[in-house]
Amino acid sequence: MATTALDIEPWKQLHDCIEQNDRRAAEALLDALPPEQTVRVLFRLSSDDQQRLLALIPPENAAELLHEFPDQHAADLIDHLDTEAAAHIVDELPSDDGADILGSLDRDHAEAILGEMDPEAAGEVRELINYPTDVAGGLMELEHFGYPETIRARDFIRDVRERRKEIEQLPARLILLDGQGRPTGAVHIEDVLLANPESALGTVSEPVATLPVTASLDELEDYFDEYETPGAPIVDDLGRLLGRVRRQDFQEALADRASSDQLKVQGIVSGEELRAMPVVDRSRRRLSWLSVNIVLNIIAASVIAMFQDTLAAVIALAVFLPIVSDMSGCSGNQAVAVSMRELTLGIVQPRDVLRVWWQEVSVGLLNGAALGSLLAFAAYLWQGSAVLGLVVGAALAVNTVVAVSIGGCVPLLLKHVKVDPAVASGPVLTTVTDMCGFFLVLGLATLALPYIV
Repeated sequence: MATTALDIEPWKQLHDCIEQNDRRAAEALLDALPPEQTVRVLFRLSSDDQQRLLALIPPENAAELLHEFPDQHAADLIDHLDTEAAAHIVDELPSDDGADILGSLDRDHAEAILGEMDPEAAGEVRELINYPTDVAGGLMELEHFGYPETIRARDFIRDVRERRKEIEQLPARLILLDGQGRPTGAVHIEDVLLANPESALGTVSEPVATLPVTASLDELEDYFDEYETPGAPIVDDLGRLLGRVRRQDFQEALADRASSDQLKVQGIVSGEELRAMPVVDRSRRRLSWLSVNIVLNIIAASVIAMFQDTLAAVIALAVFLPIVSDMSGCSGNQAVAVSMRELTLGIVQPRDVLRVWWQEVSVGLLNGAALGSLLAFAAYLWQGSAVLGLVVGAALAVNTVVAVSIGGCVPLLLKHVKVDPAVASGPVLTTVTDMCGFFLVLGLATLALPYIV
């Protein structure tokens, strides 16, 4: 049976379009893809094909495709395009997206791209590019609907009609400004349309809350939790309107932060990883973590070698070693998670380390006693030795206190020395809890050996 076009997987069809330099066919294929399949198809292409596709299709279409890629991957693709093609694509992006991408590039290359862009668009991107990506300034777009509070409803409608080609979508509300450009209120678009054409919009407005350009993600989260609005007006130090952060962009940034923290905890510390990346790059990113971990694990395992005679005399201890280290590690990870969350929210600072330590010790003593008692009882039921139960139970209880102390305090100490707590807390916690757990079990067993065997 002959193979038809419908039988060919879409990424293979797209690859053929790229190979044949067939722009129309590539556009038609992308337009025909269901939205939920677009990302999957794009990531079945190689990085080289992705770059060639962006250069092949019109810049406005390429800009739309870039929204399907994570920011770092989009920046990598732009980085490998020639300067003119990259500039045409960035021109079509919202100012905040363009700033995010160019901010990830080498400064000289970013400046070269900016030099080829439309001067107005380049100026907007330059204004945003120096803001960190996790504050309002780095998330806001300069495109906003701000109007003088004295503007009449009919004048606004006339302005929208004259600008209809450049306005992709009307906002849910307008921000009204005083003579210095400071927000004085907001008015919903439906109220504008229903208002008396001669009425000043300021007469039908309602109060509006703003955020400073330096507002953090957590401050943005508080804002959007409090106000049911699609966007947050962002102001400078003098209270003048600079732009807006859309709720959708904020939610994406919040999800990116959570994903990034999770990747760091799992050892992918050099930025996000995607399987479309070159194998060597992916291997290098993972090995930077794994090579450190193997050294730390050898150090922890060396404790066992110190007590190999005890372990040989009481083989049952081998069963309890991983239980003690793993359970203590779980308790420590809970403490790490709480400290990371409180650091993010600004509830604690590095100078609070002693207070945090005492709070964790209080919990560790209770949980250690409970877990140690359970393990001691299990050991007694299995081996019939109360002394063995006491040894492993005491070891777990003490190691739990150690683990929560480390888990609670290490993120604060790392923050103090400007090391990313999300990256380094895990290895420190794992190594110390393993070493202490092994040492406590085997050390106590050595002391009690005549009563166990």
